[in-house]
Amino acid sequence: MKKNLLLHVCCAPCAVYVVKKMQADYNVTLFFYNPNIQPKTEFRFRQSELKKISRLKNWDTIYPGYETEEWFSLVKSFPGYAKEPERGKRCSLCFNLRLKKTFEYAKKNGYDIAASTLSISPYKVTSRINEEGKKLSSKYGIEFLAENFKKKDGYNIGRKMAIALGIKHQNYCGCVYSKVEKKLKEKLYFVSSGVSAGPPEPLI
Repeated sequence: MKKNLLLHVCCAPCAVYVVKKMQADYNVTLFFYNPNIQPKTEFRFRQSELKKISRLKNWDTIYPGYETEEWFSLVKSFPGYAKEPERGKRCSLCFNLRLKKTFEYAKKNGYDIAASTLSISPYKVTSRINEEGKKLSSKYGIEFLAENFKKKDGYNIGRKMAIALGIKHQNYCGCVYSKVEKKLKEKLYFVSSGVSAGPPEPLI
């Protein structure tokens, strides 16, 4: 009998490959909890893309509320974290916040195991994601699937799958801090290269 897995999903493009891979071994339910995503229009865009693919693929998907105040409050409680770069200390806070909500829901609703699509991104440090997941696993008594979905070219395969399905990709991590960092990098790129186009590969 397959275990019931609650899969935290950061966005639709990252979910396509991961869900297909997980469905072979688990009964998968998606959990879209991402209070870090700003502005609200961006949150709605990513949620709508996930709803589109969930309807298309008949995925069982849960959409908790948009609790962005909790995210800002958490970052403010750690002086200097707002200025941390992408892949810095702030990201571990973000992983923990999102996974904690996932584990709480999994515990309350009788899931056997929890996981996240986050490790498919080449812009995320997989070891930190899994570290937070393992800590929460011990706390809640629910197994955590410590995966690295970017292995075996998972990111690029998933990206092509999403494009083929008409799923739109975002162009930055999600939080306002990463968006500002991306804009600064683009500005530096413009100045140094003298061209009007941005860097060749966007932040996903």
